Amino acid sequence: MLIGIHPALNADVLHALRAMGHGDMLILCDTNFPAETIARQTTRGKMLRMENLDTRQVAEAVLSVFPLDTFVEDFAARMEVVGDPVTIPSVQAEAQEAIAATGETRQMVGVERFAFYDLAARAFAVIQTGERRPYGCIMLRKGVVGPDGAVT
Repeated sequence: MLIGIHPALNADVLHALRAMGHGDMLILCDTNFPAETIARQTTRGKMLRMENLDTRQVAEAVLSVFPLDTFVEDFAARMEVVGDPVTIPSVQAEAQEAIAATGETRQMVGVERFAFYDLAARAFAVIQTGERRPYGCIMLRKGVVGPDGAVT
């Protein structure tokens, strides 16, 4: 156990988050997402797991140590509902609330399902959550931590 580190963040996840650079993408996905297949194509090359938590819980844990890249429009993205891209499922609304808790008020960008798969394959890492609700798939883009430890 470490002081100041969210207890849900396991060693593999912390290692990946620390290794990421500015602009790198992190995918949080539900249990239905083809995480193993997609993760093989990422920089990390293997899937990370936080299986006992839902999307919101994982987003909150990750965002406790992970700055968002607020300089770009696609600082965060969500997989669009097939056939209904404007609908925001409750699982994504909860992830948006976790993002809002960081002070970021913009909405996640919607990405069509297969385009999201392509986006995920270009990510640094994929974390599969224990989320069983569909569309619990989001992308977070890493921002910058300044020399004094403040997020810039």
